Amino acid sequence: MKKMTKRLMALALCLIFAFAFTACSSDKAADKDTEQAADNSQDNSQDNSGSEDTLIMATNAAFPPYEYYENNEIVGIDAEIMEAIAEKLGKTLQIEDIEFGSIVAGVQSGKYDVGAAGMTVTEDRQKSVDFSDSYATGIQSIIVTEDSPITSVDDLSADGAAYKVGVQQDTTGDIYSSDDFGDDRVMRYNKGADAVQALISGKVDCVIIDNEPAKAFVAANEGIKLLDTEYTVEDYAICVAKDNSELLDDINEALAELKADGTLQEIIDKYIPAEE
Repeated sequence: MKKMTKRLMALALCLIFAFAFTACSSDKAADKDTEQAADNSQDNSQDNSGSEDTLIMATNAAFPPYEYYENNEIVGIDAEIMEAIAEKLGKTLQIEDIEFGSIVAGVQSGKYDVGAAGMTVTEDRQKSVDFSDSYATGIQSIIVTEDSPITSVDDLSADGAAYKVGVQQDTTGDIYSSDDFGDDRVMRYNKGADAVQALISGKVDCVIIDNEPAKAFVAANEGIKLLDTEYTVEDYAICVAKDNSELLDDINEALAELKADGTLQEIIDKYIPAEE
């Protein structure tokens, strides 16, 4: 009986030592895994920091002729202007297609170096980012159906008018029409093309959007037309983070050179031929 007791005690001690060794090994493994995870996190953070040789441009590639897809590549006025600027800065241009309303926040946070998307300088946007010198003039125009009773901008603001206005969300067309006609009359869409389709299907009575994309949408869709009257005139510029004054200065210098040697106008004329 005593021999049996001694054997049981010995077995118990072995089990205790084995458990303690396993626990220590598990703790060390867990510590090692934690250290490895931290290292990986640090590596990933470094990977996402970008390269000094790359200029990352945020845009919304549904805005012809300023940016749109052709053969799975983003092309257009903004794409070519930024390509020319990047070349002058000795950088490779990388274009990221995102929602228009996310461009300013993305540039502000440093996720993207610049935003170029037919973007108008507004007081509200200037609170978050800085803007380059203007490189093009934009006109906000109105698209209606061919049988629409709307014949001018004044019809939208006439007493008793209740026309629904389609816009691309977060654009100046959205901002201005919301101020002029009220939020209850403005229908917002992620893309200008979606607003145009809403007009064609009768969900809205008109679409307010930049003139050049408006002309492209009218040419591509039967039954709609562009009013002769302008809604508003504005300047387009490139947005840069407020703490990135060096890049802003470099972009303005590059833009001045592109204007002086005629490259800027050549790019614009390529996509917007002069009317005869």
